[in-house]
Amino acid sequence: MKTMNEMAANKTKQTKTNWRGGLAVLVLTSSLLGACGAAGNANTGASADPGNNASGNAAANGGQAAEQPAEQQPAPSGKVVVYTAGPEGLATKIREGFEAKYGVTVEQFDGTTGKVLGRLEAEKSNPVADVVVLASWPSAMAMKAEGWTQAYPEAAEADKLQADWVDADRHLFGYSASALGITYNTKLVSEPPRDWADLADPSWQGVVNIPDPSLSGSALDFISGYLNDQGSEDWSLFEQLKANGVAMAGANKEALDPVITGAKSIVMAGVDYMAYSAKAKGEPVDIVYPESGTVINPRAAMIMKASPNLDNAKLFIDYLLSDEAQALVTGAYLLPGRADIKADNRVNTDEIKLLDYDWNWMSEQGEAISARFLELFK
Repeated sequence: MKTMNEMAANKTKQTKTNWRGGLAVLVLTSSLLGACGAAGNANTGASADPGNNASGNAAANGGQAAEQPAEQQPAPSGKVVVYTAGPEGLATKIREGFEAKYGVTVEQFDGTTGKVLGRLEAEKSNPVADVVVLASWPSAMAMKAEGWTQAYPEAAEADKLQADWVDADRHLFGYSASALGITYNTKLVSEPPRDWADLADPSWQGVVNIPDPSLSGSALDFISGYLNDQGSEDWSLFEQLKANGVAMAGANKEALDPVITGAKSIVMAGVDYMAYSAKAKGEPVDIVYPESGTVINPRAAMIMKASPNLDNAKLFIDYLLSDEAQALVTGAYLLPGRADIKADNRVNTDEIKLLDYDWNWMSEQGEAISARFLELFK
């Protein structure tokens, strides 16, 4: 089993994957229609130039602005368009914090990874988004491989990110992450399972949910990571789980809600920040990380190659990696992207044992794995 730092060595090649085909398993057809109404906020900046930035101000003032501290320089004006795969509460706080700090309007679309990808596909002939945030690292890798993103080598604080949560040429920035575990109802489960294979035991028959990998990028990443660790053709555990009555139950929230209410006892491959958040609200849930290891999903933020508001897109990436935004990340029970920051309300990255998996392989195999899983569980 590997730690996150050991896994960095596996990412030495970039896989060319057609994300429009390979990631179609995450795209809901209905979401393409329902997701087409992005917010239309008016620009609030004083300048008529949406791309106004510090360098432009310096030129207009004889270079004097460049000598001022960053916080004293005039703020950029205009807008930035962000498509983000939640969590919605955190995304809202980040938007509000960014707007308050820089006076730049954020036009934001919130949805699952599948819905975000679907919207991007629908708009491919007329790109709108400046920044995209996905909850699946392989999905982001595929977007980069297809040439949808651009590098931002100068991103502030990027050198402080976890070693394998930023790619070598800085297209993808893992500003936060979640881990997959076994979420359980504490009123129904006194001794939670210790490993994934335990869920195939008859004692758990009919009481376990697992998210649908065609709706949940994190669930697909877990299933792919588990198969990568065990051997790509070793589907024996999933076959045993199906025989034991494990139910595929929508996306992450849909899989968790029945456990909160007591209709089910366990979510396999539950997203941990949802469990921590529900527990903090007084719900009877908790989470354990299996002894054999699990998958941690860095949430990738990237600048689109056709970004209409590039300066503000870069500023938004800088904000995601800032102390202020990283505090919002930990407040939402997510793992902070920066290695120099620790959460005090949850288990941290270095305390979670990982399966042995390679993101490149997972990106290549995702479509086939999802299709086989759906065939098995439907």
